[in-house]
Amino acid sequence: MDKKSLTALARQQLKLAAGASSGRSSQTVYGGHARSLRQTLIALTAGQGMAEHDSPGEATLLVLEGKLNLVSGDDAWKGSAGDFLVIPAARHSVEAIDDVVFLLTVAM
Repeated sequence: MDKKSLTALARQQLKLAAGASSGRSSQTVYGGHARSLRQTLIALTAGQGMAEHDSPGEATLLVLEGKLNLVSGDDAWKGSAGDFLVIPAARHSVEAIDDVVFLLTVAM
């Protein structure tokens, strides 16, 4: 069994994102290319985002801290701490309203 503190990792990733010119930082906390499930902690500073992209598989997003917008076409969903969003299969983007950290889960 492997145990990690998402709270501690979120703080660390936000600090790294704040120091990065891109305003973002991420760390895979479980899985990877050798597994069918991948979970990645992503931190974005306010105003930063992830450009429109396709999802490699079924995916969900759990907001741990801050606020974000998940946008797909004409649809948009706001997420704040504790919100669980199912990512649409269509192209989508993420925009940070505040400094935000979320756990992205993808079934490859």
